[in-house]
Amino acid sequence: MSRSAHPAGPRHADVMPEGHYTAPAADLNALDPRIWARTVTRNADGAAVVGGLDVRHLAEEFGTPAYILDEADFRARCRAWKEAFGTGADVFYAGKAFLSRAVVRWLQEEGMNLDVCSAGELAVALSGGMPADRIALHGNNKSTEEIERAVGEGVGRIVLDSFEEIVRVAHIARKLGRRQPVQIRVTVGVEAHTHEFIATAHEDQKFGLALSGGVAAEAVRRVLKLDSLELIGIHSHIGSQIFDTSGFEVAAHRVVDLLKEIRDEHGIELPEIDLGGGLGIAYTADDDPREPREIAKSLREIVSRECAAARLTEPRLSVEPGRAIVGPTAFTLYEAGTIKRLDGLRTYVSVDGGMSDNIRTALYDAEYSVALVSRTSDAEPMLARVVGKHCESGDIVVKDAFLPADLAPGDLLAVPATGAYCRSMASNYNHALRPPVVAVRDGEAKVIVRRETEDDLLRLDVG
Repeated sequence: MSRSAHPAGPRHADVMPEGHYTAPAADLNALDPRIWARTVTRNADGAAVVGGLDVRHLAEEFGTPAYILDEADFRARCRAWKEAFGTGADVFYAGKAFLSRAVVRWLQEEGMNLDVCSAGELAVALSGGMPADRIALHGNNKSTEEIERAVGEGVGRIVLDSFEEIVRVAHIARKLGRRQPVQIRVTVGVEAHTHEFIATAHEDQKFGLALSGGVAAEAVRRVLKLDSLELIGIHSHIGSQIFDTSGFEVAAHRVVDLLKEIRDEHGIELPEIDLGGGLGIAYTADDDPREPREIAKSLREIVSRECAAARLTEPRLSVEPGRAIVGPTAFTLYEAGTIKRLDGLRTYVSVDGGMSDNIRTALYDAEYSVALVSRTSDAEPMLARVVGKHCESGDIVVKDAFLPADLAPGDLLAVPATGAYCRSMASNYNHALRPPVVAVRDGEAKVIVRRETEDDLLRLDVG
């Protein structure tokens, strides 16, 4: 798979066309370090170990399904992104990928900034101790209450997404006696090589103000006329799960053209440019994501070149790595239940979770890997589909995988690279209880988001 390809392959029928899947790995017991969290290994018993802890013991103590998050890996990835871009840039963690108060504390300690897009995410950020001036508020339809909270708390920037929002934020800032720093989100007409539903910079979508037709330029004029708003930069985001930086080059060129237009018309040079993020991670062995230092070098060179050509002072750069930080640091731990072999087709392996804890396969046709982690096996590989326990034929966790033919009920399976979006998008479909998030580090495990209980479900049902 090239860097331009998204892990969501073409949709296919229930019966997979011959040759659609790749051959099984040479060693089904191997745990590819490109896919798994950095501390994941196997011990002498053949069980997977993460953060020094045997997954069998984690399953016994915390139950399954459970999201197991490698804290040391999470922190290391924060540092890698910070160091790659250096002091002349800001790195914003995308709260939508996964957010909890423990994560906020880790981000704050590692010097990261935080991007939120709802009142709930803002509340968690503030409750977790993130300084307000290191928070950015996104969203295409921010409510008055959300804006009032953000302005009142002193968030470092609000990313404006519409003409209505310009007026709304300006009015609230004036009422609160604040001058609110803002950026304008523009759509640059670049469609990232990604799934249609997560490519966000082409013009036929809900985000941002188009560069074409002078829409973004008009937004700039309106913001500059309002004393309660301080325009600090332009924001662009071209999609998610991107492996190829060529789209950023086109986006940067068009954003810098707008900066030049602003300078020529208004006599000011804006101090910041945010190129968004959405950098990809490895969900399968075919994915080939780039390292932070490589991405940073490429993006800096792109911005420097474009600004030099436009004779602009190079602005401060902001990036939003998104899933690239938390995605690889966690896996979902399941217990196998029903195992149904269909002659000539595949084996259906049902686990005790499903689309309620990972909707991405059903929603995006996303591809994942899976491994037997409670033991090793020398059995022949069998073509399998890992499915959940929900009343949906589309309740698929891993569409096509090879697992040992001696797989049995009670075995533990793990799906790696589920740190991003899986818990954030989890649901109570069929009144399933959302799994806990368990952080592991240096031989210790702690619940940072507890498992839901039946009491939690019934508490909201007023009868």
